[in-house]
Amino acid sequence: MEVPDELLSMLHGEQGPTKQKAARLVIDLASTAGSEKFIRCDNSHVSGVSVITGGHGLRRFLSDLSGDPLGKVVIPTTLNSAGCDLDKIAEMDIEYPDFLKYQFEIVQAYSELGIDATLSCTPYDRGIDSVHGIGSWAESNAVCFSNSYTSLITNRESGLSALATSLTGWAPYWGLHIPENRIPNILVKIECEMSDPTDWSVLGDWIGKQIRPEWKLPWGPMPYIVGLPDQISFEMRKALTASAANYGCPMLWIDDEPERSPNMDKYQGEVIFTADDLYNRYNELSPKGQVDLVVIGCPQASIGEARATAAAARARMELGEKIIDKRLWLFTSGYNYDILDADGTIDILEDSGALILRDTCPEVTPYNRNKYNHILTNSLKAEHYLTSGLNRMPTSVSTITDCVAHAFDDKLVKGSRPTLESRKPKPMISKKTKQTSKINIFGKGIPSQSDWKISGKALVTDVPITYLGYVNRDTGVIEEPGHPLDGTKIKDTIFIYPKGSGSTVAPFVLMGLIYTKQGPKAIVNTDVCPLTIPAASLLNLPYAHGFSEDPTIAINSGDEVEMSLKDGIVCLKIINRNSED
Repeated sequence: MEVPDELLSMLHGEQGPTKQKAARLVIDLASTAGSEKFIRCDNSHVSGVSVITGGHGLRRFLSDLSGDPLGKVVIPTTLNSAGCDLDKIAEMDIEYPDFLKYQFEIVQAYSELGIDATLSCTPYDRGIDSVHGIGSWAESNAVCFSNSYTSLITNRESGLSALATSLTGWAPYWGLHIPENRIPNILVKIECEMSDPTDWSVLGDWIGKQIRPEWKLPWGPMPYIVGLPDQISFEMRKALTASAANYGCPMLWIDDEPERSPNMDKYQGEVIFTADDLYNRYNELSPKGQVDLVVIGCPQASIGEARATAAAARARMELGEKIIDKRLWLFTSGYNYDILDADGTIDILEDSGALILRDTCPEVTPYNRNKYNHILTNSLKAEHYLTSGLNRMPTSVSTITDCVAHAFDDKLVKGSRPTLESRKPKPMISKKTKQTSKINIFGKGIPSQSDWKISGKALVTDVPITYLGYVNRDTGVIEEPGHPLDGTKIKDTIFIYPKGSGSTVAPFVLMGLIYTKQGPKAIVNTDVCPLTIPAASLLNLPYAHGFSEDPTIAINSGDEVEMSLKDGIVCLKIINRNSED
C-alpha cells in the first residue's frame, strides 16, 4: 500500500492526536477495502449531528477530540442536519432531557474542528453546478443523488470516515472512485405512470425491498431504471435517490440520459414495477387512523416542494380554512429558507398555520409522544426511519396534496391511531440454513489492531444490519420487525453479518453501545463495511472480514466460536455447535 508521506506524518502523531486517530482510521479502511493507494479529496460532508442519532457515543467521541489545537479540518467540510431548529425548540415541544444543551454541545464541537455548520442533509441543493470533484460524503441521500446526477464522485461514507477524511484530506482509493465499479447491477423496468414525486419515493423504497441475499452487490444496489417519463423534475430525482439510499444504494441510472446510460448485458437481478405495485404500496402506507402531525421535507424540502406545499395550503386558505395547532411541519435548509422567505413562500405557509423549521429534518427530531403518536409524510425515507428505532412511531405516507389536506382537516381519517404492533411486517429474505459440519476459516484483520484472541457465542444473520434504526441505542436489542434477528440482544456476542446498511451515522450508535458495555465482543463482516469499521478501529473492538468461506452461512447463531488475530490473519473456528433447532 502506498501511504502518502503527509498521512504517515499524521499516523506517527506529528500533527497531533486528533489527526493521528483520523489517519489510523483512513489506513484501516484502505486495508480492509484492499486499496493500494489513496486519493486526495476536494470536500467532505459529515453526518451525525442530532442528539438522538449519535447519542452518547457521538458526544463522548467529540469530547475526546477537544483541546487539540492541530485538530482542524484541511478541506471544505459541511455538516448534516441537527435534531431541532434552535430558534423554535419551544414550538417543537421537545421533551428530551437537556436536548438543547447537548445539541449546542455537538454543533459547537464540530465548529471547533473547522467544519461549516450548514446543518443541511441536502448539500447538493445549493446550486447543482457547485457539486463536483472527489468528495467524502456521509449522508446516504446526498451520496446517491450527487453520484447519480452531478459530477461529484463519493463513496458511501460513514460519519466517522468522512470526518477522518476532512481532518486528513485523504481517503482510500476504492469503490466508486474506480470507474469500473460505477456500473449498474439491477435492472428495474417501470410499467406504470409516475406523475407525483411521492410515486418516485415509493419506487426507491420498493426497489430496496426486492434485494435478495444471493445477489452480489459489493458496492450496494445500483439500479438501472427503464420506462420512466421523459420529463423528470429535481423533486422526483431527489425522492427516488433518498428512498433507494435507505437500502444502501450509492448511485443509479435512468434511461433518459443516453450519455450516462451504461452498456450492460448482465445484471444480478431484474424486477418489474407495475401499477399494481404502486397502488398496493400506497394502500399499505395510507393512514388507517387519526393523524397527529404532518411532516414534509425528508430530505429537507427543496424550493419546489415548499412551493407545492404552499400552493396546496393557499387553495384551502381561500376557502377560509386554517391549519389548527400547527399540525403541519415543513423542514428545510437554511439556504432554501432564505430563498423561500424572500419570495413570500414562508409567509404563505405561516399564515396557513404551518410551522417552518430550518437546520433540522423529520427523522432526527424527537417527538413529544404525549401529543404525536401517528405521523403522515410524503417521504419513504422519513417512514423508514420514523418507524424504526429512532422514534418507533406509526408513520403513513401520501402525496403533498393529501398531506396538506390532512393537516387542515384532522377528521379525514376516523378511528384510533394505528400502532406499530398492528403493522404486519414483511419478513426480510434470508437464505440461512442450519449448519452441522466443523469449520476452520481464515480472514483478515485491520492494521491498527495487533494480535488478539476472543471467544463467545455467535449471533449470525445473512441480512444486513443498520445500527441506527435496527438496534436500540440504549439496550443493544435489535428492533426491526421482519428482520431474522428481531428481538435479539447483541451484547457480548461475536456478531456476524454481511455489512451495515442504512444510515451513515450508524458507527456512532455502535460506539455508544461499546462505551456502555451493551455492544458485541467482536464483529465479523462478509463485505467491506465503512459503516462498521470506524467504530471498531477507533475503539479497538476486534474486527474481521474477507473470509475464505462466507461466515454468515457457515456459522449458526448460538455456536460457540473462537477468533484469533496473528500477523494480520484471523482464524475463526467453532468450539461447539448450537444443538438447538
